[in-house]
Amino acid sequence: MQVLKFGGTSVGKPERMMSIAELITRDDNPKIVVLSALSGTTNALVGIGESLAADNKQEAKEKIATLRNHYEAFIGDLLSNEAKRKEAEEIIEEHFEFLLITLKISYNEALQRDILAQGELMSTKLFTLLLEERGIRAELLAALDFMRTNEDGEPDLAFTETKLPEVLAQHSDCKLFVTQGYICKNHKGEIDNLQRGGSDYTASLIGAAIRAEEVQIWTDIDGMHNNDPRVVDKTMPIAELSFDEAAELAYFGAKILHPASIWPAQKYGIPVKLLNTMQPEAKGTMISQSTISDDVKAVAAKDGIIAIKIKSSRMLLAYGFLRKVFEIFEKYKTPIDMITTSEVAVSVTIDDATNLKKIVKELDQFGQVEVDYKQTIICVVGNFVAEQKGIVNKIFESLSHIPIRMISYGGSRHNISLLTDEEHKVTSLKTLNEHLFGL
Repeated sequence: MQVLKFGGTSVGKPERMMSIAELITRDDNPKIVVLSALSGTTNALVGIGESLAADNKQEAKEKIATLRNHYEAFIGDLLSNEAKRKEAEEIIEEHFEFLLITLKISYNEALQRDILAQGELMSTKLFTLLLEERGIRAELLAALDFMRTNEDGEPDLAFTETKLPEVLAQHSDCKLFVTQGYICKNHKGEIDNLQRGGSDYTASLIGAAIRAEEVQIWTDIDGMHNNDPRVVDKTMPIAELSFDEAAELAYFGAKILHPASIWPAQKYGIPVKLLNTMQPEAKGTMISQSTISDDVKAVAAKDGIIAIKIKSSRMLLAYGFLRKVFEIFEKYKTPIDMITTSEVAVSVTIDDATNLKKIVKELDQFGQVEVDYKQTIICVVGNFVAEQKGIVNKIFESLSHIPIRMISYGGSRHNISLLTDEEHKVTSLKTLNEHLFGL
């Protein structure tokens, strides 16, 4: 069985949803199709929640009306059969009636999660109606029945591995299934979501749970590129990546895939393909256990980085010093991206400023603390080995005119990371594109 995930832009217009119906029926392979909400829906639902949180119910009501108008126009163009269109109208009525009910009850975070779930619930129901109109048999599966997170908010893969096969067994004569990405239940039984990676994460978890033949992530880009196409004019898709290389790229800025969505497939060695809905014949990018060469594969950049330096000649070499520093970040659940040390200082980078003031206050006990904002991590990804001394030289020669704040090399054979000011990001990416790829 294959798992195919389609993002918001892939289902954002009626004609695109129709194209997906054709794409998934090109062969008879059994499939689970994971859908995101229609493009723009989740942002609209977030906006409705924000208005409710601010107790501006009139504004929330207007936002609900605007979103409903969009869906009514959408189903008008999606379905031609009068009976199916009436069913679609009933679906829209049901979900927007719920949104209107939210205007009459007290707002809280649990309610917001219920609001956010409406997008995926509607997109999957409408898509299943389209398949029915075309005479294609498909079963709509409720992700809330088999997707769950634990007390730490992490996916409970063992639960999905148990529940999903049971659900599939109830429809043993069916080869095509449709389900929601992103949404799940938490350990309390409340509606929740996977947050990081959203529908990609769902697809990978489902693929792992059923030991799928492969997981396909369909977007509006033909695979993962060697550089950021939003910044650099000349980029090219990467044919093959290892799981480790893809995870590094995703973590350090490649927006096509979230790093969290890699590990479930990697755990069972299930290949992940990144494909383009607009160009279904394009090869895209294959992510698997192996990789095709030891060369540099790609460059990515991660913005919004904060650098923190703790300078203390008195304590740095003391036993347990680094452990105490890391415990502060752990206490405030703030991950560290990069770290460098010297005899008198330790520098780290973070991308979450939520608890920065508290962190700095506690770090003050160890020495002088300096904080630099608006930093960027430039990440060069490949399959580097110690013998390839020329690659490292080439990277640093390329960036000789760029002031580098920190360097991380050796922690992974797949990643060389450099920290610089955000103002140098574009120049760095373009320079590396020219010197490393000749583009």
